[in-house]
Amino acid sequence: MQPAKQNYLRILSIVIALSCTMAASLSYAGPREQARRIHDRLVGVPPSDAVIDSMAAKISGGNGIGAAFEAMENPAFYNTTVREFASPWTNRERSVYVDMNDSVATVIGMIRDDVPFDQVLYEDIVYVGSAGATNIAYSQTNNDHYLDLQTNRVDLSDAANLTRQLQSSLPGSPLGIDQTAGIMTTRGFSEAYYVAGTNRAALRFATLNFMCMDMEDFSDITAHPDRIRQDVTRSPGGDSTIFLNDCLSCHAGLDGLAGAFAYYDFNEETGQLEYTAGSVQPKFLNDAGTFRYGYETVDDSWVNYWRTGPNAFVGWNGLGSGEGTGVKNLGMELSQTRQFAKCQVKQVFEKVCYRTPNGQADMQAVENIATSFEANNRSMKQVFAETALHCMGN
Repeated sequence: MQPAKQNYLRILSIVIALSCTMAASLSYAGPREQARRIHDRLVGVPPSDAVIDSMAAKISGGNGIGAAFEAMENPAFYNTTVREFASPWTNRERSVYVDMNDSVATVIGMIRDDVPFDQVLYEDIVYVGSAGATNIAYSQTNNDHYLDLQTNRVDLSDAANLTRQLQSSLPGSPLGIDQTAGIMTTRGFSEAYYVAGTNRAALRFATLNFMCMDMEDFSDITAHPDRIRQDVTRSPGGDSTIFLNDCLSCHAGLDGLAGAFAYYDFNEETGQLEYTAGSVQPKFLNDAGTFRYGYETVDDSWVNYWRTGPNAFVGWNGLGSGEGTGVKNLGMELSQTRQFAKCQVKQVFEKVCYRTPNGQADMQAVENIATSFEANNRSMKQVFAETALHCMGN
């Protein structure tokens, strides 16, 4: 046998032996070791002996979920784990290395207070720092309020420091109750996704971040094209077959839903979200001459052409009926799907387990935890707890 092949087989045998040893050690890990691993997955900082003792006692008593919930009482769970979990949703690069803003703070507060998480896409809700936590008031035109919380490392796990408010009630808000839609109408989301462009990005990143599906994943060549806007050529490069076989498959569904954002914009000069009730933002009418027979946006109505056909698997089983007006109704349509539930589990899995789900056991765990999420009032704490238990030995 060649030396190179012998070395390869020797290394392979060592890897297999180590894997078996690790698997065996995890299978026989005692309650204290299990508690420590759960705590490490969720919090990322060492637990106290008292916490380990308490968590181990719960695990010994068959209450692993209770042990995970105890780990989540550590402030680092909210100030670090949840913050890093939410931060990629607030920028186009999907980076965790961004400043605190109202979108991230709202996710932290909702998970901390166990607010049903489907409301992240439609409720009149925002979390702001209390007067005792910062002397810089919330502003509609800048992010200074949240930068001050970040700079001073204010503990956002403390309800006295981060409080729930109504978006529509904040001073200078351009929105009424019916125009608010969770983080989709926060200043942070608006600055990232309503700025310039055509507002298609707002829909794209809402589905990418909360349904784990990009536009290509929704591709459906059979969808009705009647909502495709005037700025989309029907003959790219002079070839209409490209439109029929490619462009249509994404734009039919995308443009059908993106009309919900017709009255929203982010003004870069004032640094503020704008809402023009009853008046379509000019960006929706840009390049109307590209194909003047295309759809002209006249209001904020939308229709979901993805409810049937190849995208029926998404599970459009919620409060929506497949069509509506405005972002709030759209948020209900998206957040009530089975795909929304599974996406939250997958993203928590990647955060807590340090990898993507793979293999039959992981796939089944995602399904089971998504079902538990729906059954437990869409509790993200429950998702974090159950996921940490699943990944404890993986």
